[in-house]
Amino acid sequence: MQLELTSLSARHLTAKPGAKAALHTVTLLVASGEQVAIIGPSGAGKTTLLNVVACAQRPNAGTLILGGLAPWSLSADALRALRAALFLAPQVPPLPPRQRVVTAVLAGRLPHQGLWASVRSLFYPHDIALAERALARFGVADKLFERVDRLSGGERQRVALARLVASEAQLFLVDEPLSALDPTRGQQAMEALTEVAHERQATLVTSLHHVEIALHHFPRIVGLRDGQIAFDLPTARVTPDVLRALYAQHLHELTGPAATSPLDSPDVVVPVVMHCR
Repeated sequence: MQLELTSLSARHLTAKPGAKAALHTVTLLVASGEQVAIIGPSGAGKTTLLNVVACAQRPNAGTLILGGLAPWSLSADALRALRAALFLAPQVPPLPPRQRVVTAVLAGRLPHQGLWASVRSLFYPHDIALAERALARFGVADKLFERVDRLSGGERQRVALARLVASEAQLFLVDEPLSALDPTRGQQAMEALTEVAHERQATLVTSLHHVEIALHHFPRIVGLRDGQIAFDLPTARVTPDVLRALYAQHLHELTGPAATSPLDSPDVVVPVVMHCR
């Protein structure tokens, strides 16, 4: 699914009326099947951008086109049908704590089911094999029948990504999918996510704090700063100087508080900053 933003502005989802916009006149075109990483310091507007594209909030100005459709000009039924083709994975997975993992994963298919089938699936999961395959992509197939509240933070995050795999979405919008994962599992999860998108020819847009992972897995990088696009470049052109400019006054987010200036040499690998729990 192609997405197109033109001169789009939006406030943060929880902002009060009249508050400063989190996005300012953003123009961005992502082709169908493309994979794009969005990077930038905290408060840059990455989450707001994903929420707007997911039709979770209206922009305050500008236009959004998804698959040739203007979402906010559609009827309620047509907007629901469009949203069924999107999957937004928030940084904090919205998984009911007492729910079984198999049910949580298969909830990714609910937008494509009728009311009766949706209610029935809460009590009698109808495609357990599908849920198990989706979980196996992220190394948590053994958690199939566990309760969500018995999982670690990293396991819950991987279950949420498995829910995306179980969905029928053609546009994956993923917000900070590695925040609760250690470096090894983070790499594995990103490999699985990009592989699934490629297999389905689905469009993948993800925000990442982990710049080195973004550079390794994505052919195109969009740098967001202060609600505006600072750069939109092929990965090969994202140099240390470009990154320094993007993270100016926020270099601790890029390199970690103990590092001095590891970006001075293009041969130096930026260490991963992760909070595991």
